Amino acid sequence: MIATIVNMVAVLIGGSVGLLLKKGLPEKLSDSIMKGLGLCTLYLGISGSLKGQNSLILIISMVVGIVIGEILDLDDKVNRLGKFVEKKFQKEGNTKVSIAEGFVSASLLFCVGAMAIVGSLQAGLAGDYEMLYNKSMLDGVAAIIFASSFGVGVLLSAFFVFAYQGTITLLAQWIAPFLTDVVIAEMTCVGSVIIIGIALNMIGLTKFKLMNYVPAVFIPIILCKFM
Repeated sequence: MIATIVNMVAVLIGGSVGLLLKKGLPEKLSDSIMKGLGLCTLYLGISGSLKGQNSLILIISMVVGIVIGEILDLDDKVNRLGKFVEKKFQKEGNTKVSIAEGFVSASLLFCVGAMAIVGSLQAGLAGDYEMLYNKSMLDGVAAIIFASSFGVGVLLSAFFVFAYQGTITLLAQWIAPFLTDVVIAEMTCVGSVIIIGIALNMIGLTKFKLMNYVPAVFIPIILCKFM
């Protein structure tokens, strides 16, 4: 769990630095940076989505995951939490980017991908923290950049990183047989498609309720057993 805590702290520190930078940015420059980050995020999503080998798994995962997300209405629940935090901590309302949007976007970026899963498994099975330490450095830098546009929601994602990676680390010996290389690749593919949705939202082309899509990331764990 040490490496996961380090990862969480790195996001908190990076996000805090990003918030300080955000205060000094003119609105026009901030908007331009947001769209530029959107293009970079689009690249990350496209490159990650190519790791999948079975498009049928992607399609079924998205459909089933979205149905689950819509039934649970995860987007509404996260938005309620975001609005609560907004009232408590945000003195000046941010009409462009909500805290909930920042939380969801950053959480997906930090947790979708092989480094989060494989690094956590290595930490839990062999006490090898190297990959998570490297990921912590990358996430810390990314948190600076994204918090400068998304705001305090990026800091909240640190706790999601802790819960997600910490759970995998603690349960590593039981879940490792299910998280094969193929499963991780398909999970990365599905998550990366959702990241493309983040990019489109950032650019301003869409308004996807992406939290309702998140369950899709975990569906390949089941589908890969049969496909």
